Amino acid sequence: MKFETFVAFRYLFALRKQSFISLISLFAVFGVAIGVGALIVVLGVMNGFSTDLREKILGVNAHILVSSLRSGLKDYNELVEQTKEVPGVVGVAPFLYSEVMLSTRTGVKGVVLRGIDPKTAGNVLSLKDDIVSGSLDDMDIEGAPPGVIIGYQMAKRLGLTVGAQVHLLSPSGRKTAAGYQPKVSIFRVAGIFRTGMFEYDSTLGYVSLADGRKLLGYGKDFVSGLEVRVADPLKADEVSELLKEKIGAFGLVVRNWKEMNANLFAALELEKTAMFIILVMIVLVGSFSIVNTLVMLVMQKTKDIAILMSLGAEERSIRRIFMLQGTLIGLVGTVLGYGLGVPVSLLLKKYQFIKLPANVYPTDYLPIRLDSFDLSIIGVAALLLCFLATIYPARRAASLNPSEALRYE
Repeated sequence: MKFETFVAFRYLFALRKQSFISLISLFAVFGVAIGVGALIVVLGVMNGFSTDLREKILGVNAHILVSSLRSGLKDYNELVEQTKEVPGVVGVAPFLYSEVMLSTRTGVKGVVLRGIDPKTAGNVLSLKDDIVSGSLDDMDIEGAPPGVIIGYQMAKRLGLTVGAQVHLLSPSGRKTAAGYQPKVSIFRVAGIFRTGMFEYDSTLGYVSLADGRKLLGYGKDFVSGLEVRVADPLKADEVSELLKEKIGAFGLVVRNWKEMNANLFAALELEKTAMFIILVMIVLVGSFSIVNTLVMLVMQKTKDIAILMSLGAEERSIRRIFMLQGTLIGLVGTVLGYGLGVPVSLLLKKYQFIKLPANVYPTDYLPIRLDSFDLSIIGVAALLLCFLATIYPARRAASLNPSEALRYE
């Protein structure tokens, strides 16, 4: 063991004899520990919200949308094959998009209606996994009205169950002698899905492409656009650029999920950064306590420092002793912070003690996601602050004049 390390440990364990300094050092340790633990939990929650929100958005929406600047796409089969050839694309499905009214005996509700191909929708959307009652295969049953799949919140509000009949009112009506008359079609509830996001569960509805075209009055080969799924959602922007080069025909628009939700995820990232800065202040308070501990220790150990310097200890050795001691206090606090923050985060993740109102937040529980990079940054930031806090006391200790310190001893 090096000389500086030996003396630093001796001073550290001798703190118990000086109760006041020992109390200050405990405050320093607990200050760092609480700051690190709070950082781990809060950043875990922020990461959880961001990841959970992204997964739910990408479950309902495709990674990339290909649409037309005009009214829609026709003869899209060739475009589908071209899109599949782009590297990174793992699924392509056509879709219809419109807004209709859903009417029942218990009420009327506006619906964002999406027409999908039940055979290929699973390659792009997570709808099949989100269905809690009914099935995609029940959308087209011979001899029965066409099927519609609605969200859990919508079904709950209107008192609908699988098999119930509803009326869909299309904006593509016709003018009659009595005025404008909307087109009304009878549909059967073929399934109920639940994503956990109130906005989607209360407004979305799915029908097959064929039934959607009949309801909206479109031709048999008309779609609103193509939904594209990529292997890595985080590289959707790169794939969309390749897709633009591949199908760069006039009148086609290619957008990825990052572009369509840029403001939302930028706000989440800003909140995460702000919370990190705010909670680092707690660690900073702990590091100031380390300064107090070391300054008072230097004052008490003035004679010891002078004797060490008289025996030949260099200034840099004295600096290292106190810097090492402060860093050890910070290290203990950081380790305790990890011991506090990680278990609390794991318990919150497993047992979901904290429930959230689903109509306010995108999820009904507190999501937690511990990221190894964030955990590393927290540890490095805490140790760096604690190390910086040792510089001033260590320099004061190294600048003592042995003859002045021992003159009155």
